[in-house]
Amino acid sequence: MLSVIELMRAIDSGALSPAAVIDRCAAAIAAREATIGAFTCLDIGAARAAAAIVKGPLAGIPVGVKDIFDTADFPTEFGSPIYAGYRSRGDASLVALMRRAGCTVLGKTVTTEFAYFTPRGTRNPHNPGHTPGGSSSGSAAAVAAGMVPLATGSQTGGSIIRPAAYCGVAGFKPSFRLLPTVGMKPFSWSLDTAGLFAASVADVAYATAAITARDLRVDRQAPPGAPAIAVLDMQHWTEASDAMKEAVSRAARAAEAAGATVTTLRLPDAVADLAETQQAIQNHEAAQALAYEYNTHRDQLSDTLRMLIEKGMAITPDGYDSARRTAQHARRAFAALEGADIILAPSATGIAPEGLSSTGSPVFNWLWTLLGTPCVNVPGLADSSGMPLGVQVIARFGQDHAALQAGHFLEHAIRRSA
Repeated sequence: MLSVIELMRAIDSGALSPAAVIDRCAAAIAAREATIGAFTCLDIGAARAAAAIVKGPLAGIPVGVKDIFDTADFPTEFGSPIYAGYRSRGDASLVALMRRAGCTVLGKTVTTEFAYFTPRGTRNPHNPGHTPGGSSSGSAAAVAAGMVPLATGSQTGGSIIRPAAYCGVAGFKPSFRLLPTVGMKPFSWSLDTAGLFAASVADVAYATAAITARDLRVDRQAPPGAPAIAVLDMQHWTEASDAMKEAVSRAARAAEAAGATVTTLRLPDAVADLAETQQAIQNHEAAQALAYEYNTHRDQLSDTLRMLIEKGMAITPDGYDSARRTAQHARRAFAALEGADIILAPSATGIAPEGLSSTGSPVFNWLWTLLGTPCVNVPGLADSSGMPLGVQVIARFGQDHAALQAGHFLEHAIRRSA
């Protein structure tokens, strides 16, 4: 994989030119894209030309943009035949901010249909017979395969953290609305959260800091103090594979050996099981967000998405409002929770499922998306076959730096324990 931080150091020192970085990406794409299928479109020549003149804290860093974000210079097709060849007049806000920071857009990465469940053929770089997850399939796979050092993603259920886990990369779902979603195709506006993929937690923190001008970096200071970590005791543990349970235990042991205080936390009833609440909000809003597509192009929607929209149309306004009140109560309850500042939980139920018909279960992601909390997938663990297993650290809303620091700490602790 390509490290954002290492590339920037090499560029700043003169050891590497921005064009040479593009060449590295191009070589990886030439070697692996035919098998992985991470991109919907590419323009390496334009990226090379742009990289020669850009300035900023990420000058020379090529990026992949998930194909639900508008781009003025590439088609934006949302993973749907309805929008084949569609071009917007401008960039999504996040894309514009990345360009302002010096990034060059190498191409658009594959998304599932409208960032829901229907896959579009991308394969897992660790084993092409397995899914890379979704909906940010191409972005996670492109970073894992060394095709780009940085890529955008979005999460409405588990679409950043889960593919990051399956592909063995760092994925950052920030606090709700820390990154702008203007110009990103909405699915559920109360839940849709933009985020990033990179090789390591320090890389994703560095990039987010550069894009937002926030103090989020974790690479330029002395190693952060060992955090107090609570391993989440969840009723959904029965859905975790034995390998995932062992991965969480191993991560906890590594953190404790590195000096962290590790306890166990059981969430209060007001927070513990909100899957139905998340689904009610998501489905009701998706039925409205995709009203045009349903009304005019229903036959071009997958059966899965069409049924989701119809399920959302059946949710009454009172039912939707009740779910929103439940969610708001849960957010307040979680903010007042005592016992830990950082929570450790599975990123997914296990390794990436075999086959390409499913993107895997988001059961370990719904809650944190609903609460709007920052989450970081921490790479570095694997099962006996070498397939990645991801664990995530979660902090309170607005505590993004704390989440990134804890993820950085845990990533190094896992590496030292290997």
